Amino acid sequence: MVIPVYDENPVRRRPLVTYALIGLCVAVFLIGPASGLNPVYGTGHELACAQASYFARWGVIPAELWHGRVAPASVVMPTGCPPPGDIGRSPFVSVLTALFVHGSWVHLLGNMLFFYVFGDNVENRMGRLRYLVFYVVCGYLATYGWALAHTTSTQALVGASGAISGVLGAYLYLYPRARVTSLFPFLFFLPLRFPAWMVLVFWFVLQSLAGQAQQSGPGVAYLAHITGFLFGFLCAWGCYRARPKLEPATRATEGDLQP
Repeated sequence: MVIPVYDENPVRRRPLVTYALIGLCVAVFLIGPASGLNPVYGTGHELACAQASYFARWGVIPAELWHGRVAPASVVMPTGCPPPGDIGRSPFVSVLTALFVHGSWVHLLGNMLFFYVFGDNVENRMGRLRYLVFYVVCGYLATYGWALAHTTSTQALVGASGAISGVLGAYLYLYPRARVTSLFPFLFFLPLRFPAWMVLVFWFVLQSLAGQAQQSGPGVAYLAHITGFLFGFLCAWGCYRARPKLEPATRATEGDLQP
């Protein structure tokens, strides 16, 4: 596990899209049942049932992406919880809504930290509109990559991890030598500074190993992380391979930053 804290890679302008996406994810989480702060959803088992129904309503059901809508009774729910009722939304649209739903405080904070550290530079390089489109496309491809390996699963999938992984992949190609200060739990959370390529490759290797060891069932969608990361890297390579890479010390003054 690696926890990035900040990167030494200044930006020319405020990353408004990144900030807006972070704000939206946080707002959705706080008003939803997963935060545990909204009394409308109750407590204990009632809250657990409300969370599962909420994820089924706004998250992705992989089986729906390939076979159309599934019966609510077939959706995976905690023991003792009633079916979620009529989900009533397009499976394709559910991929978009799922990008703003997170399952726990750890899930939300982990995703937003990575996004905050690496998103601003990618947004500045791509321009705001292209960056927003890139982010959404990464989220869709990552989700469909996961669903392709779980075509019959009725376990709800939520979170922006796939889209953010695409941002990490793009950062790896665009700024491989930018310095990133990170915490490593196995080194007693000692803050160490490494080139971005070392931090991100290490992260990718951990995701790959965890994905290979993962059994079927609920948990972290490592395959979505891997798919998003690879697409983000290849997309940045395809779009920017003919342009010189910008070093952190000079990036903020280059005209290539214009949208």
